[in-house]
Amino acid sequence: MHIHQQFYEQYTLGDSRTSLGRTITESDIVLHAGQTGDFFPHHMDAEWCKTQPFKQRIAHGTLIFSIAIGQTATQINPEAFSKGYDRLRFIKPVFIGDTIRTKVTITEAVLDKKPGFGKIVEHVEVFNQQDTLVMVCDHILLAKLQSGA
Repeated sequence: MHIHQQFYEQYTLGDSRTSLGRTITESDIVLHAGQTGDFFPHHMDAEWCKTQPFKQRIAHGTLIFSIAIGQTATQINPEAFSKGYDRLRFIKPVFIGDTIRTKVTITEAVLDKKPGFGKIVEHVEVFNQQDTLVMVCDHILLAKLQSGA
């Protein structure tokens, strides 16, 4: 991880970056269940899952969100900060052994109502090893204007 100073004016619509892959393990799911208290059988009970449509345990959506966002955190930008995430959707299940990668594309750049800042929207897409889209959301950033105006 490195520091990369990037002001609002330096973001370009359509620019994208894609992470390396990360394989989801049973340990990931068990640890996440312990951290969140979400021990639903969809995640924890292999035998019960055999009776369900997916036939196997699925990763928590919040686990996939957390890992995906971590995959995008490759640089520290002191000129921008996160305002949160919008339109989060879990499209397809992620199973133990699936490998996910995350693609971020700049889809919006507009001046913000807060003087001296612009709003940047990064569209986040998460794909599994078959290039199937499994999760999407929009990351909202506020970035300082280089001019400071």
